[in-house]
Formats: sequence, C-alpha cells, structure tokens
Amino acid sequence: MTNIKIRCRALLFDLDGVLIDSTPAVARVWRQWALEYGFDPLEVTRRAHGRPSLITVREYLPQADHLAENHEVERREIEDLEGVVPLPGALALLNALPAHRWTIVTSCTRALAEVRLRAAGLPVPSRLVTAQDVTRSKPDPEPFQKGAAMLGVAPADCLVLEDSPAGIRAGKAAGARVLGLRAIASDAELAAAGADWLADNCSALSFVSFDGSGELLLRLDADGLPSTV
Repeated sequence: MTNIKIRCRALLFDLDGVLIDSTPAVARVWRQWALEYGFDPLEVTRRAHGRPSLITVREYLPQADHLAENHEVERREIEDLEGVVPLPGALALLNALPAHRWTIVTSCTRALAEVRLRAAGLPVPSRLVTAQDVTRSKPDPEPFQKGAAMLGVAPADCLVLEDSPAGIRAGKAAGARVLGLRAIASDAELAAAGADWLADNCSALSFVSFDGSGELLLRLDADGLPSTV
C-alpha cells in the first residue's frame, strides 16, 4: 500500500461501480429482458454494464424499435431500486469536496442517474454528463471532455474515477489521470486499460485541502501500479 499525494483541479466520477452499487437491480432487469428474447442472461448483463442501454438494445435487437425497447428497459431500471446503495467512502468523499469541483460522467440517462443517486442517499450535482449529453460514449473521450468543460477545467487537470476498462480508456484518451476501482474488472484488465492507480473503492481517496489557486490536494492509499504525480 502506497500513500500518494495527488494535485488536480476537479474530479470526474463514473456512477455505477464507483459511487453506487446497483449491480443487483441491473442484473435483475437485464436478466428478465434477456430471458424474454431468448438471450444468455449472463452475457447480456455483462455486456450491458458501463455503457448506454441503447447500445445493448441495438446489438441484440438490430431490427427492433430501439427507442421503444430502450424506454422500457429504462422504465424497469428506474422502478427497481432494491439494493441500490452507496459504495464505501462515496458519501464522505463527495461531502468533503467543494461542490463546484466535481461532477458525474455516466452512461445512464439523466432520469436513471438521479433516481439512483437519491436512492443511495448521495448528493445530486447541479450538472452532470449522461448518455443524453454525448454523441459518442465511452471509451471515446467525449464524455470526460464534456465533464471537464462543464467544470471549467482542462481534462488534464482532472482525476477520473472509473471501474470499467472502457471508462478508463475514455479518461486516458481525454488526457486525465485515472484511478481504477475494483468492481467488475480484474487488476490486469484495469492496468491494461491504462489506470494510473488501483484501489478497492472511494474510501482510499481523501480530500486534504483546496488552495487559493484553485488546486485540490488529495491523499490516495493505492496499490497495484506505480505512478509519478
């Protein structure tokens, strides 16, 4: 375990697997959807994680009314909030950070993201980047580029927190440093995607100070990958 000091101007958080655990609800919704159409539930659930649901719908039902199908999946996800809880360290970290120095960059729709945040008891940022705000989803850098611009900083001045290889690639492609969190991917997969550090959850990251120049100082108890900050 290494104690690392990180200086940045803003933090960009993925939602599911980083701030909240919605795995049981996601698995229930996609399992039922897959069974209705005769697909492998495990495969569908795995592929659906960390990307807009519309992409999954299009892949499995190329001839369907994609918008109608996606609306139905979203309706089910919004209604199924059982087991949606904050992940360790998430609430403490968000409450400690200056409100104008962090936001969420998620592949969820805005409605689903806000419902899950409230169900988990986490603050809802005044502005966030969702699937509806981008034309290209992760691993494209566009979501994190927009998140940084929303906060008025350069992506290179941001720390991204991600749990999926696609999200890590998006953060790195945008020019940010990325903390990979262990949720769905192995250490090898997170490292191969380009994570600068690895940790179990947000409890490894602590807010230290915010100085007059607009720079945040954070302390990270990380392992798995060496890095120079």
